[in-house]
Amino acid sequence: MSEILISIKIEPLEEGGYLATSDDLQGLIAQGRTIAETIEIAQDVAKKIVESCIEHGDPLPFELKQPKKLVKIPIAVSI
Repeated sequence: MSEILISIKIEPLEEGGYLATSDDLQGLIAQGRTIAETIEIAQDVAKKIVESCIEHGDPLPFELKQPKKLVKIPIAVSI
C-alpha cells in the first residue's frame, strides 16, 4: 500500500461546518462539522476516487502518478 500526498483547501461555511476541495484531485468535495471531520471525510473520498480510477482503468491525475521528490514533515516551533 502506498501513500499519496494531496493538497486540500478547507473553507468555513456560512451555515456552519467546513468544506474541503482539492486542485490535485478533481471531484474531491467533502463537508464536515469540524476541520478534523472534514479532513477524515476528504481522505475517504480521495481514496474512493483513486480506487475507482484504478478499478476502471482510468488515468490517475498527473500529480498522483509522479513520485514525490519532496517530503512534507510536521515540525513543532515555539513562537
